[in-house]
Amino acid sequence: LATPDVSQKTAFLNAEFKVYSKHGGDGILAYIFSKIGTTDYSFVEIGVENGRECNTANFTLNFGWKGLMIDANKDWIESAKKYYREKLGDKANRVEISTCFVTAENINDEISQNGIKGEIDLLSIDIDGNDYWIWKASDVINPRVVVMEYNAGLRHQSLAMKYNPRHRYQPEKNPLCYGASLPALVKLGKEKGYILVTCDSYGLDAFFVRNDVTNGKFVELSAKEAFYPNPYNIKKFGSTDDQFNQIKHLDLEEI
Repeated sequence: LATPDVSQKTAFLNAEFKVYSKHGGDGILAYIFSKIGTTDYSFVEIGVENGRECNTANFTLNFGWKGLMIDANKDWIESAKKYYREKLGDKANRVEISTCFVTAENINDEISQNGIKGEIDLLSIDIDGNDYWIWKASDVINPRVVVMEYNAGLRHQSLAMKYNPRHRYQPEKNPLCYGASLPALVKLGKEKGYILVTCDSYGLDAFFVRNDVTNGKFVELSAKEAFYPNPYNIKKFGSTDDQFNQIKHLDLEEI
């Protein structure tokens, strides 16, 4: 997947591919686990929509992983349940698919009530809002790899949306108001024992590996080293500076 004379960032860029992920996440995750190995092939993913385009679908449908998928939209979850029953047949019970509006207050109970605790292989969070605060609050699981959506429009400042347990993403009102900056997530990752190893080239997802399982396979990248802007948002809303000027007056918290 990568020749030894390229940088880590380039190696991950070369490894990107999409099967079920929104962009290149399937390839990035396959590359990470090819280096650090797996334990019991377990995951939790929060924000799966209808389950057809998310970070754990490829592992679940093609590699026998098991775990928990969560989304707040009941219709999407019902569609996901039907889809995975059709795809997995008598193995559909490997995946719990739950409707839940996740908050910092209920995240640990939601995971525990679905029979998951302790070490898992993968946690992925993409809920266009309180992502930072949900990761910060989660403590009943100890994932080896974490995928977090970041807001490239917040540039290189350490900022996150102020926590609001009732927040719902409003693309028609504030399409750039969501989540946290990459530096804020890197700080939280350090607190929880993770290093940033890469971001996808679409400027959406950041990939963290737990310190004790890197085994020299990856080096830590700074937020500036790993950062990619979001080309879709640049096309629609202007440069990252322009994007920041459109959201800097909103409820943001310095991390």
